[in-house]
Amino acid sequence: MAEDSDLERTEPASARKLDQAREQGNVPRSRELATLAVLLASVGVIAVIGLFMFRGLSRVMQDTLSFDAGDVASPAMMGRNLMDAGMDGMLLFLPMAVAVVVAAVAANVLISGWVFSTKAFEFDFAKLNPITGLGRLFSWNSLAELVKALMKGGLIAGVAGWMIWHQREGILGLAVEPLDAAMAHFGQITLLTFLAAAAAFGVIVLLDVPFQIWQYHRGLRMTKQEIRQESKEMEGDPQIKARIRSLQREAARRRMMQAVPKADVVVTNPMHFAVALKYEEKTMAAPLVVAKGSQLVAERIKELARENRVPIVEAPPLARALHRHGEVGDVIPAALFTAVAQVLAYVYQLNRSMNPVLPETWDVPPKLDPAARTGAT
Repeated sequence: MAEDSDLERTEPASARKLDQAREQGNVPRSRELATLAVLLASVGVIAVIGLFMFRGLSRVMQDTLSFDAGDVASPAMMGRNLMDAGMDGMLLFLPMAVAVVVAAVAANVLISGWVFSTKAFEFDFAKLNPITGLGRLFSWNSLAELVKALMKGGLIAGVAGWMIWHQREGILGLAVEPLDAAMAHFGQITLLTFLAAAAAFGVIVLLDVPFQIWQYHRGLRMTKQEIRQESKEMEGDPQIKARIRSLQREAARRRMMQAVPKADVVVTNPMHFAVALKYEEKTMAAPLVVAKGSQLVAERIKELARENRVPIVEAPPLARALHRHGEVGDVIPAALFTAVAQVLAYVYQLNRSMNPVLPETWDVPPKLDPAARTGAT
């Protein structure tokens, strides 16, 4: 049962899957919103320059249908006139064409942002499979789209028909009006009909846009197994990551142990901690912690120190403080400068065979010694 639940697509799509879908051009789209935008753009162009367009078309038709005997005698001239009329007509409709293209692009950008993908241009043999095509044609999704198209067409046709019926007297009166007045009146009727149809279509858009976004995210849902697999791919397998961390710690430990023979002194607890220090007066501003460890690691540090004749100094409070607050590769804390100076002075005297005596107390601030409050050694 648990395996079955892991294979059910119940989890929302991850950010990575959404990005991959966008790269492939798979984004939420609403054809209804694009259609409404195109419709409104057309209405806007007609409202602004509709009269100019109708007059221009009227002039083009008059010029095209007006010809003399020379035009009749020369078919080439008539063809040239027809081509000129076609170009003039295209120029008249150019503003509407531009507005329609801009509206269609803007409608898609409004939902999903700007997306450019060449995936749609790639050739896919699966799309040529007739069985797959028939499956899509007779699927529940196609049936739902058909029902939606019929409802949409019925709503718009009903609203447009009602508007035409409501304005039937004005439409019939166009026949007895002067040409200019009739054209202006016809433009007004057309504009009102378009606006009514757009308002009806706007209701469909208000329902379709949230539905398309919901359906898009529903289609990209993932199984729990896919979530885990993606997490492994992005962050790495936990076992592999643990192994890498283990190898990194081992490499750091080896480097640390290699630095012990070059240390100036090893400060011990003596049983629990060991910290190796290095100080070169000419190149270092303060002593450096080159190695530290507890228990078995501390024993290994002391063993290497004995093998390489590195002095070992038992200073329990200082060893505890250095182990807690000192980091390998960093200088010692400033508050421990005095105590470390005591150790280095002892080592200097020891190297000079001056029979030094270890200090009875070490200048270690109690707040830096973890065992200061308990009296542990």
